[in-house]
This record gives sequence, C-alpha cells and structure tokens, in this order.
Amino acid sequence: MSLVESTATELLAQLDAGSLSAVELTHAYLDQIERRDSSVRAFLRVDAEGALRQAADVDRRRQAGEKVGRLGGLPVAVKDLLCARGELTTCGSRMLADFRPPYDATVVARLRAADAVLIGRTNLDEFAMGGSGENSAFFATRNPWDLERIPGGSSSGSAACVAADMAPLSIGTDTGGSIRQPAGLCGVTGLKPTYGRVSRFGLVAFASSLDQIGPLARTAADAALLLEVIAGHDPRDSTSIPAPVPSYTASLNQPLTGLRLGLVREHFGPGLDAEVEAAVREAMRVYESLGATVREMSMPHGKYGVATYYIIAPCEASSNLARYDGVHYGHRTDERAMHEDLAAERRALIEAGRTAEAEKLDNPLVRMYRQSRSEGFGPEVKRRIMLGTYALSAGYYDAYYLKALKVRRLIRQDYDAAFREVDLIAGPVTATPAFRIGEKSGDPLSMYLVDLYTVSANLAGVGGIVFPCGFSSNELPIGLQLQAPPLEEERLLRAAHMFQQATDWHQRRPK
Repeated sequence: MSLVESTATELLAQLDAGSLSAVELTHAYLDQIERRDSSVRAFLRVDAEGALRQAADVDRRRQAGEKVGRLGGLPVAVKDLLCARGELTTCGSRMLADFRPPYDATVVARLRAADAVLIGRTNLDEFAMGGSGENSAFFATRNPWDLERIPGGSSSGSAACVAADMAPLSIGTDTGGSIRQPAGLCGVTGLKPTYGRVSRFGLVAFASSLDQIGPLARTAADAALLLEVIAGHDPRDSTSIPAPVPSYTASLNQPLTGLRLGLVREHFGPGLDAEVEAAVREAMRVYESLGATVREMSMPHGKYGVATYYIIAPCEASSNLARYDGVHYGHRTDERAMHEDLAAERRALIEAGRTAEAEKLDNPLVRMYRQSRSEGFGPEVKRRIMLGTYALSAGYYDAYYLKALKVRRLIRQDYDAAFREVDLIAGPVTATPAFRIGEKSGDPLSMYLVDLYTVSANLAGVGGIVFPCGFSSNELPIGLQLQAPPLEEERLLRAAHMFQQATDWHQRRPK
C-alpha cells in the first residue's frame, strides 16, 4: 500500500512515531495531485510551496521535541468557500474571482492551530448552489470512479480529492446535502454535524440557517479526528452552540448492542434504484449482526422537504447575495464600456423618434449594478436569487416563505418523534448512483430532486453521516446515510466505524 492509500489515522501514527516526515507525506500527495487532478479536476488551486513550508515547520518542531498540533503534518484540502487571510477565496464564482479575505474563517484558523498542512482549495458548485459539481464558474469536477459521471455537489472537489487519494482529509459544507451526497457518490465518508456544532464564522453564506461545515475522509475514524479539531463554540458566531467537544475518537469501538435503527418507510418508494435499495437493506442486516435492532418507521412530512428547502434556501440566498453588487463586494463591470453602450442606446432611440423610451433607460448606477451581477453570477445562482426574491416579495411572503417555515417546524417535529423511538435514522443518500455529466443539466427540477433524502436534516438542524455500503453493477459507489439527534455526532461516528470494521466497502479505490 502506498502512502496516499493509507488512512489519516495511520499516517498520523507514523508521523508521531518519527517513521514518516510531514515533508515526505506532503510530497507524496502533491505527486498524486499531479498524476490525477488533470482528469478529476478536484482542486481550484494547489499551494505546493506553502504546503511544503508548513510541513517543514512541523517537522522542525517535532524533531526539536516541541509540541505539535492534533493533526501534526497531515495534509487537508479546504472547500473554496471558507475565508483564508490573503488567499484567493472564489466560492467557485467569477463574482469573487479576485477576492482575498483579510481574515481566516474559524475552521481555517483551527486547522492552522492543529498544524494541518493546507494543501489546496477545492472546486465547488458556485456559492455552494448545486448537487452535481457542474456549476462551478471555472470547470466541472469529475467522479474518480467514472470520469464521465458527476461527483455530486456542492462539495464536489472535497469528496473527489479524497476518493482519488489526493488528500487524506478535506473540509466541505452542507446546506442541503452537499457533504453527504458527494460522499455517497464518490465512495468516501462525509459528516454533516448538528447545526451550530462547527463555527460558520468566515464561511461565505449561501443559506445561513442551513449551512454547516464538516469533514470528508476515507473512514469514520478519520472524520472523527478532523471533527475534534474543527468543532466547538465560537463567540464570533451567534449560532455556535456553547457545548464541550467530546473525544470522538475515544468512543469509536464501543459495541453497538442495543442500538436502535429506524428505516424510514417513505424512503423506499418509486424512483429508488433497486441496487441502492438492496445495498441499504443489506447494510441493515450487517447492523443486526453487530447487535443493533432495525425497525420501520414513518416520517410523513419528509415528502415536503424538497419543496420547503427550495423556498427557504433561495430566500436566504437572495438576501445573502444582495451584497455582491460591484460596489460593496465582487465583480464590477467595465464602466467605460457600459457608459458608451448606454449613450449609444439613448442616441439610437432619440434618432428614431422614441424620446420617451430613451428617458426610461436605466440610469448609470442601476445599469452598473445590473451588469455587474449579470456578468458575475452563473445561471444556477441567478435562478435561485430570482426564486428567493419572488418568494419574499410583497403579496407572496405569506403564501410561500411563511408557509415553508411552518412546514419546516413539522419536519423537525417528525425528527423529534422519531428520536423518541430510535437512536439513529437509516436510509439511502441518493436515489441512484452517480449519473452522467450533463444528464440533468437542462432539467432543474430533476436536479433538485437529487436532494430528496438529505435536505430534511438541514431543515431540522440534525447531524448526518454517509459512508459506502456497496457498489452498483457498473462499479459505482452506493452510500448509506445515518441521522442522529442534535449533538450526537459521537453516536454517528461510532455506528459508521463499527460498520466499516465489519465490511470493506470503504477500502475500495477507483481504478
């Protein structure tokens, strides 16, 4: 087994024992990126020089007997949605193509403090809006298992780089499934923590009441290691939960005897691929062999999850993205060319005797706002801004947004009722394995339905984990999703780890 095929936990043990240097390890991953990323395209930027400098500093301090951080020399890739001081943070958008934040996001600061080697910034659907990895303004990321298929989104690069052994650990964000869905489609482990478990300070917002940062890794044990570093209260984030962070890695091997799993009846209806259903049901039999009990249950309001999400999320996006106008933030159109075009339009109308129309043309400021946003945002972002602005407009707020908030409360009540009967909720993460690039691009509704099994956890604020539980007949990963009550990440990680101890799906690698 090569270095890059080892788990993060194994690599950290070698680093701590002195049998491996951080520089050697970083070189191994940089070489793998050079071999694989020209086809996968998981990274927007790779900071080879900076990574090697960080690694050398960790080695120097370790050799001098100084204390190093929890991740001491492990490379970590970061989704390009988190601010890093002085570094490009594009959000996969031309709107922020030149943006360099003056501060670190809390998660980035905690990674630095833990002596992680920040190896590069990963690609994503623009402003995290998308479920396929095709909506980046720069290029689409591809699934390492089949380069003609999507890796999932929006944390497309963060999942794909782990699946292709280009990083042992990565950071993603999850607004409606954007960690869990690509984890399932790429055959890696991805955790969406409870809302507020990880600080959102420095995360460029898409939908503030739904966004959450979390780890992607090869195994649950690796995800537990990374979550220990990034979780915890942050006074700079008013939604951060002031609760202590458990040692997630310490409880991984506790037996599952007595664990109660609930299988949601509504998740097994029309549209679910037969191979996905078979893999999920076989996973339940594995859990039963480990001492867990499995029972069917109902969550009746889950069927409204996608509709509710695609009202609330665009409304929050419309508000959050209003700041990108070419004045406060972001891309600004070429004003000289704009003024010339505006003057030419006005002259043409006047010469044609249409003076009244000429007087109604945009004033220069309005035209500058309009053109800056039109040029800076991609089609999917524009679609969601328009949906949200419409739902928030006078006469429609009560009919759409307010009603969606009421349904959101019903969905949370479904979870509360379910967790009085079971410890974890189990089911599929996507209805099918990864589909082909371009297959759903012209059908936004079909694309949105990809989030059917994931959005409810964000609406309810609960945690969820996804890990591989099988493969399709054409060798594409199939993921299993577990969801837990608030702040029960320890339970999620233990259940995932014990499953991975009993199976080898997570050990498979793309060819």
